[in-house]
Amino acid sequence: MVEAVRQVSFNIEAGEVVGFLGPNGAGKTTTLKMLTGLIYPSRGHLRVAGQFPFHRTPNFLQQITLVMGQKQQLIWDLPTLDSLRINGAIYGIDRKEFQSRVSELSAMLGLDDKLNQPVRKLSLGERMKCELLAALLHQPAILFLDEPTLGLDVNAQVSVREFLKEYNQRYGATILLTSHYMADITALCDRVLLIHQGQMIYDGNLDHLLSQFAP
Repeated sequence: MVEAVRQVSFNIEAGEVVGFLGPNGAGKTTTLKMLTGLIYPSRGHLRVAGQFPFHRTPNFLQQITLVMGQKQQLIWDLPTLDSLRINGAIYGIDRKEFQSRVSELSAMLGLDDKLNQPVRKLSLGERMKCELLAALLHQPAILFLDEPTLGLDVNAQVSVREFLKEYNQRYGATILLTSHYMADITALCDRVLLIHQGQMIYDGNLDHLLSQFAP
């Protein structure tokens, strides 16, 4: 048996943007999957928004979203807008509210002329922005983001960072972000968690982390 995560403990306040760092295989994605209820912990306790994630109640799912940079939810051969309509129906968003949210988010992401194009014709950066729009359509209060800028060029990375910063400021959303790009972390996070071989080894200010661990 492999212990993917052990003795990890932390609290995140509403509205915080926290970086979650560690090498490949450290346990970051496993932790995110437990926090979103996709994996049940073999021992220990966790709560998100006052609820037990693994129960995955409708009220809990309405409050969270999980974006994984290496996976997509958009339907490849259909325009993004069709996938958004499916998400709107799943979350019970009425037509007027749906149009308002799509309009606002697409303007923030610079996607106004892209939503009617088939997903397969979009660039990687445009697809990632569309993935974010789809994931945030129900206005979740808590965002779990696993490598949201993975593989994007520098300009697309900057655009995603600026959007996330604006989204946090506009809606007061809580964000837990994993990334191997330190520019993502330094642009968005004052606080970071550092995990290594399944154990938390640092929880604190980013500047202090850099001074403590940088060569």
